[in-house]
Amino acid sequence: MLYVEILGNFPEMAQDEVKAMLELAGGEILGRDYLLLKVRGDGRAFPYLDRLGLAHEYGELIVEAGSIEELLRKAEREEWPIRGTFKVDTETMANCRHNVTDLPRKLGAVIHARGFRVNLSRPDTVVRVYCGEKLYAGIRLRFFDPKEFEMRKAHRRPFFRPISLHPRVSRALVNLTKAKKELLDPMMGAGGILIEAGLIGLKVYGVDIKPEMVKGAEKNLRHYGIRDYVLKLGDATRLEEFFPGKRFEAVATDPPYGTSATLAGRKRNDLYRAVLRSIYSVLQPGGRLAIAFPADFRGEEEAGKLGFRLVGKYYQRVHKSLERYFYVFEK
Repeated sequence: MLYVEILGNFPEMAQDEVKAMLELAGGEILGRDYLLLKVRGDGRAFPYLDRLGLAHEYGELIVEAGSIEELLRKAEREEWPIRGTFKVDTETMANCRHNVTDLPRKLGAVIHARGFRVNLSRPDTVVRVYCGEKLYAGIRLRFFDPKEFEMRKAHRRPFFRPISLHPRVSRALVNLTKAKKELLDPMMGAGGILIEAGLIGLKVYGVDIKPEMVKGAEKNLRHYGIRDYVLKLGDATRLEEFFPGKRFEAVATDPPYGTSATLAGRKRNDLYRAVLRSIYSVLQPGGRLAIAFPADFRGEEEAGKLGFRLVGKYYQRVHKSLERYFYVFEK
C-alpha cells in the first residue's frame, strides 16, 4: 500500500493526475482523506509517481488507524522498513480530528524500541504521520522539492515570456494525457509544457506561428538538457500539413487568451474551434488532449461536436478579468 500527498491549490486535478499515472502502472486510488490519497500500487508505480507535478510527496503506507491508541498498537506489531536513522514528522491536515501534539514522541519511542536510532536533524528515513479523519503513518519514499519547479518558472528561463503556466501545472497537464512516449504542443509559445514533458523522458513536438517563439523554445529546451524534440514554425490550425500521416498519442497546450496580436489577427473563438479540429485530426484513437480555455468559451460543447469525450474539467481563477478551465479530452 502507498500514499500520495497532493497539493491543495488544484486538489481535483491533482487527484486525477495521480489516477492517470496509476492507470499506466496497474494501480488505483482506494480512498482520499483531505489531501492524502491511499493507493494500491507496487514498485511498478514508482517511475510514474516520480513524474507528478501537483504532489508534495509519496511513500509506503504502513499503518491506518481511527485513534492514536490504535495507531500505536498497530505500530508495535509492524516491521518498519527503516534504513539507518529515522525521525517522525507529523502533518496536521485541515480536517484533523485528533490531538497529535505528542504523537511524534510516542510513535518515535515505539519504533526506537525496535532497535532503530533517532536522528532529528539528518535522518536517513522520514516516518510521516498524517492526521485527518483518520490517522496514517508511513515511510516517505519521494519528496517533490518545490525549488526544482520554481527554478523552471518563466522568468528563470533563457528565453523569457511572462505569460506561462506554472511548471507544476504544465507537468500535470502532460501527465493527464497519459503520454508514455511522446507529446505535441501545437501552440507551444516559449515551450513550458514541452520542457516538463521532455524532463520526464518524452519525445516532444512543438509548433508555433511566430519565428521568435520557435527559436526561443529551442533555446529553453536545450538549456534544460532536452535533445529529443521536433519544433516547427507553423499554424496550429493546419497540423496535418506539418505532420503528414503522423498520429500523436498525446497533446497538451495552453492557447493564447488575449489580443488580436497574440491571436495572429484572428477572432479568439474561431481560432479555438479551428485548433480543436486540427488537433482531433492528428490525435490517434484513444489519445488524450489536455487544454486550457477561458471560462466564457464552451470548450466541452465545442470539443464534443468533433467527437471528443470529456475526461476531466478543472476551474482556475487567474485574476479578476480571467477565469479559465483546464480540460482533458479523449478521442
